[in-house]
Amino acid sequence: MPSRRQLIRALAAAGLAPALLRAALAAGNNPVKPGLRKLSGPVFLNGRPAAEGMSVEAGDEIVTGAHAEAIYVIGQDAFLQRADTRVQFPLAAAAFFRLVSGKLLSVFGRGDKTLFASTATIGIRGTGCYLESSPEQTYFCLCYGEAEIIPAAAPQARELIQTTHHDHPVLIAADTQTTVPIARARVMNHGDAELKLLESLVGRRPPFSDGFNSYY
Repeated sequence: MPSRRQLIRALAAAGLAPALLRAALAAGNNPVKPGLRKLSGPVFLNGRPAAEGMSVEAGDEIVTGAHAEAIYVIGQDAFLQRADTRVQFPLAAAAFFRLVSGKLLSVFGRGDKTLFASTATIGIRGTGCYLESSPEQTYFCLCYGEAEIIPAAAPQARELIQTTHHDHPVLIAADTQTTVPIARARVMNHGDAELKLLESLVGRRPPFSDGFNSYY
């Protein structure tokens, strides 16, 4: 494990809130209380202004406005939702969450889950991932773990990937007439310090080398 001082420097470099860093570090291997843990800017839970400490459950929707951010915990899973993003947690067992639009970094505990984005269905197993969803395409980085990607426009082009450290980011297209359904991409807009923070909130640490503190 890196020292607390090293981890604080890495997380602070990513612009994360000092109060939340202290709470995560103080928790050690113990998860923090589930719910909305850190908010900045306009954040709405089920159409109403959200507040830190509120619980997030199946059937809820979280929306972040311009220049906003929300960090929250649901069970063994933790999320960093960026600005201008809409995430739904349906009651139906078929989907764990639906990223309607925007950008979301997530880490998950054990077990299989199905994620929906604008142009793909993604099955994951005990992993960390970053998603950006728009009508034209979905960006997906499997930061570590295992996932099956099923393009909505071309289900036959499904792909199973396994990674250890941002090894295989992809773009999943809505229009498969002019481009391939799943194309390789570069790593962007998320970093290891953020993954370390999210994992620490649920009493874990990422499986990649502690020497990495990069931001893409």
